[in-house]
Amino acid sequence: MTALTLSTAGAATLRADALVVGVAKGPKGPLVAAGAEAVDKAYDGKLAGVLEALGASGAEGEITKLPAPAGLKVPVVLAVGLGSVPEKDESFDEEVLRRAAGAAARALHGSKKAGFALPLEDASAVTAVAEGALLGAYAFTAYQGGEKKAGNGKDSGPKQPLAEVTLLGAKPRDKEHKAASERAAVVATEVNVARDLVNTPPNDLTPEAFAAVASAAAKENGIKVQVLDEKALVKGGYGGIMGVGKGSENLPRLVKLTYTHPKAEKTLAFVGKGITYDSGGISLKPAGHNETMKCDMAGAAAVFASVVAAAKLGLRVNVTGWLALAENMPSGSATKPGDVLRMYSGKTVEVLNTDAEGRLVLGDALTKASEDNPDAIVDVATLTGAMVLALGDRTFGIMANDDAFRTSIHEIAEEVGESSWPMPLPAELRKTMDSPTADIANMGVRMGGGLVAGLFLQEFVGEGITWAHLDIAGPAFHEGAPHGYTPKGGTGSAVRTLVRLAERTATGDLG
Repeated sequence: MTALTLSTAGAATLRADALVVGVAKGPKGPLVAAGAEAVDKAYDGKLAGVLEALGASGAEGEITKLPAPAGLKVPVVLAVGLGSVPEKDESFDEEVLRRAAGAAARALHGSKKAGFALPLEDASAVTAVAEGALLGAYAFTAYQGGEKKAGNGKDSGPKQPLAEVTLLGAKPRDKEHKAASERAAVVATEVNVARDLVNTPPNDLTPEAFAAVASAAAKENGIKVQVLDEKALVKGGYGGIMGVGKGSENLPRLVKLTYTHPKAEKTLAFVGKGITYDSGGISLKPAGHNETMKCDMAGAAAVFASVVAAAKLGLRVNVTGWLALAENMPSGSATKPGDVLRMYSGKTVEVLNTDAEGRLVLGDALTKASEDNPDAIVDVATLTGAMVLALGDRTFGIMANDDAFRTSIHEIAEEVGESSWPMPLPAELRKTMDSPTADIANMGVRMGGGLVAGLFLQEFVGEGITWAHLDIAGPAFHEGAPHGYTPKGGTGSAVRTLVRLAERTATGDLG
C-alpha cells in the first residue's frame, strides 16, 4: 500500500521525485489552482503560460509534465487538470479533486515519492485528495514480473505504484486533517483489497480460498467469523447456494463476518454475491462473455472489505457481512434448466436458466441474514447485464423496499463519488416469474430484467426488514483505459458507499 503523509512544508523545500499541482480551465486559458503558489513563484509567476504553451487547457484529468526550475528541489512538476474554475465563493468539487489526484498518482507509477500541492480548503478536501491518490496508485502486479532480464538478473516486471504520497498544506497536528487522512487510508486500503480479490484469477480464488482470506482478515481485525462448508450447507438446507455450486469441484461456502461495537444501537447486514467464476452453468455463456467472469464475486469482495473497514474505523454500529460463495460450472452434477431447488427459506424455485445464479445464492443468504433481524439489509451483486444496458458501465442501480432508504443510499453514493441511480420494483413484473411447478421461477420477462432480479431477491427478505439491492454489474469491472482513480480491472465498486452508510448509521445521520 502506498504510504500517506501530511506536511506543512513548502512546495519549494520538498525533496521528492515530483510535485503535483492543479490547473483549472479559465475563460482565457489555464489557471494555476490554489496550493501551487510556491511552484508558480519558482516559474516567475509564468506557470500558467508555460502550461498553455505546452498545450494544457486545464480540462479534467489532463496530465502535463514539465521540468522543474532551479527554485524547486524536485526534478519534475506534474500539472493535473481540475476542469472549470468554480463559481465565486465555491470550492472544487470533492470528486473532481479525487479524480485529479488519482490521475496524477497513476501518471507517477515507478516513482518513490511525490508531493501533492492541490487545493485543500478543509478536511473533506484532504479526504478526497488522499483517497484519490491512494486509489490511483493501485496496480495489480501479483502475477507479473516472474522472468529475469537476460544477463543482469533484474526483474523485468511492470513499474510499481507510487510508493509515498505527501499532502502539502495538510496539517499533521490538526485533528480534523489527521482524522480525514487516516479514514482515507483505511477506506482506500480496503477498496484496493476488494480490487485485488476481483483481479485474482479464478483458479486461485475458489470459494474455499476466498473464505480463507476472509477468515484470516477477520481474525486480524477482531471480527467473528463463521464458515459453512458444503456439508453444513446441505445439512442446513441451503438449496440455492448448493444448487449453483454443486456442478463444480470447488464446492460452495457461506461466510458470516460479524463486527460488533459495545455501544452500537443499530445493526446493518451486508450480503454479497460471490460467484468466483461464472461459466453460466448448463446455460453456458456464449463466446466472448466468459473472459471477465472472475469478477462475478465483486459484491462479496465489497461486503468483505466494508466490514473490515468498519472494524478498523471502530464505527459505533454492528455490521454483519454475508459472503455467498460458489463457482458456477457445467458438469454431470450441475443443476439443469427445469430443476426445482428448495431454498433455505423453504420456498421452491424452478431454475429456467442456470446463468441466473446470483439471485439463487443471494436468496439463501438474504433469508439467513434476516434471521438476525437487523435494522437494514443491503445486498451487493454483479447481478444482471440488463442493468448495464440501462445505466452503462459506470453507474450502479439501487432498488429497495423503502423509498426513503433507497434515496439515502443514492445520496450517500453520490457523496462519496460513486455513480448510482434509483430504480423501481414494478409489482406487475413479479407475475412474470410465476411457475406452474414451483413457488417461483428464477427468470421472468427479458425487458426490465434487472428489475425482475430485484423482485426475486425481495421474496427472500424477512418481513418488516428494510432492504436495498445494489446491482454493480456495470462499474465493478472496468475493461477500458484507466481514468481518474479507476484502474483497468476490478474497481472496488460499492465499498465506499457501504462504509459511508455504516458511518451515517453509527452517528444516527441516515436521514
